[in-house]
Amino acid sequence: MTMTTAEADKILSANFAPWVLDLGLSVESLGADRATLRLPWSDRLSREGGALSGQALMAAADTATVIAVAAARGGYGPMTTVQQSTSFQRAVSGSDVLIQAVITKLGRRTAFADITMTDADSGELAAHASTVYALLG
Repeated sequence: MTMTTAEADKILSANFAPWVLDLGLSVESLGADRATLRLPWSDRLSREGGALSGQALMAAADTATVIAVAAARGGYGPMTTVQQSTSFQRAVSGSDVLIQAVITKLGRRTAFADITMTDADSGELAAHASTVYALLG
């Protein structure tokens, strides 16, 4: 059974630090091995020059991975980031960002994901990340 976006939004609100919730992330869609979240544009998340900060994008990628792992496992369980690597392609200014995390391998104790972050207005790739998670429960 596929997790609903409402169930995934509840995972966000119940399991993440207040500063992560302040990013305003929402779950756009889910699949058996993926999750797409929306990071809404905010001047509070921009840096000098008006571009969205890399820290916000990295936190969004990390968060999207948790939701994708939960969708793949059929529910949330304790997990932690082991590794995250992010490459920034272009600046985003004044636009929401869509973050799609796709699980590339789901094992008993680890999960691997590939994350793309695109400018919601232009569809252009803003950043790419890969993550490794330890599954604790």
